[in-house]
Amino acid sequence: MDKAEGNPQLKAVVLEVVMNQIHNNDPPETRHTFKRLIEEGNSEEEAKRLIGCVVSAEIFDILKKNEPFNPERYIKALNRLPKTPWE
Repeated sequence: MDKAEGNPQLKAVVLEVVMNQIHNNDPPETRHTFKRLIEEGNSEEEAKRLIGCVVSAEIFDILKKNEPFNPERYIKALNRLPKTPWE
């Protein structure tokens, strides 16, 4: 289960981040991961949800662990999908 599922407002914000990253191709790995997940048989909705799990985990690390955004960690987590960061 993705951490944002219990909070509809948070889920909407996370999905907006995902959509912006895909639309803006920034980082390009997000769009690549989105396409890869769909090619692997996931629906567009599921692909966005999975990427949202990575966004949520990164936000958690930034806020709770007081860590800066780590692009390398983010891209590695995208590359591991559909395995989520907390698996």
